[in-house]
Amino acid sequence: MLLSELETPAVTIRLDRLENNIARAQAQLDKVGMANRPHVKTHKIPAVAKLQMAAGAVGLTCQKLGEAEVFINAGAADDILITFNIVGEAKREHLMALSRRIGRLAVVLDNETVARGLSETARRHDSDVRFLIECDTGMGRNGVQTPEEAFGLAQLAMNLPRMRFEGLMTFPNAFPRTAEFFERTLRLFRDAGIPVPVVSGGGSPAINTVDRFPMMTEHRAGTYVYNDVMQVASGAANWDDCAMHIRLTVVSRPTPDRAILDAGSKVLTSDQYFVKDYGRVVEYPEAHIVALSEEHATVDLSLANGRPEVGEIVNVIPNHCCVVSNMVDEVYGVRDGAVETVWPVAARGKVR
Repeated sequence: MLLSELETPAVTIRLDRLENNIARAQAQLDKVGMANRPHVKTHKIPAVAKLQMAAGAVGLTCQKLGEAEVFINAGAADDILITFNIVGEAKREHLMALSRRIGRLAVVLDNETVARGLSETARRHDSDVRFLIECDTGMGRNGVQTPEEAFGLAQLAMNLPRMRFEGLMTFPNAFPRTAEFFERTLRLFRDAGIPVPVVSGGGSPAINTVDRFPMMTEHRAGTYVYNDVMQVASGAANWDDCAMHIRLTVVSRPTPDRAILDAGSKVLTSDQYFVKDYGRVVEYPEAHIVALSEEHATVDLSLANGRPEVGEIVNVIPNHCCVVSNMVDEVYGVRDGAVETVWPVAARGKVR
């Protein structure tokens, strides 16, 4: 099938850019001797994970158990880290079932309640839980707040039945206090004679600064595989590195300075974070997608060089590619103007 034959909206992946992004990130991490554990939440596609593994990744990062199950079923990797607190008996039972199916399935935790719940379930199943302590080094989300808390929680958890301490993690490792936090934390473990096999950092923009964190043993990044407006805005990528393009049709020109595209928040995502507008129109970079409703994107053409006509096809680079992946059933891998492959987004909607 030719690219021009795709019905819009269609999420397309430029395969040459995808391949280059995977190779470049792997080379950057190899250069500093840091293991690569890519986060699959960006693409949610086992075939893409297998490309990452073939390039040299040591394993995968998943956010939820349902997501991990998809990649285990596909045989994408034998080593998976789930970077989310596992809370509730149903989820702990699910974890135990999955852990029997691969070589290593590790989790993170940041509080005693989660640790004790995991221990109790693991004890009943006569199976170990491999865990990392999540540390908040600036994100202001999950994570223990001080090196002393990290050390204390690790000691408590590793002394519970069937709990196996494997290290520390943070997201992202770009904040100024990250290096000092881990240096102090590792000193506490070292003084106590407790090995810390894994120190896991994360974030796609942080790939460019991994050399500043020599204590890290692995890096978890997701968005780099496609890149998006936020990656470019952060300086981590260029427009030519953006593999995901959303193919859309101009369906209305109500005024000379306004165009309407055939996808809104259900495809493009309303995420903005630190960027303006709702995506970049590749063919009209001076245009601005200023508003989204569910099925409409409103484009301000007042500063654009040229005006698209009704029926014209344009490509939009989204603000946040990870969300887009979770809103479509498939993506189209394209090369040289043709559709080379169609990938079902297998882990779409796996939020439990």
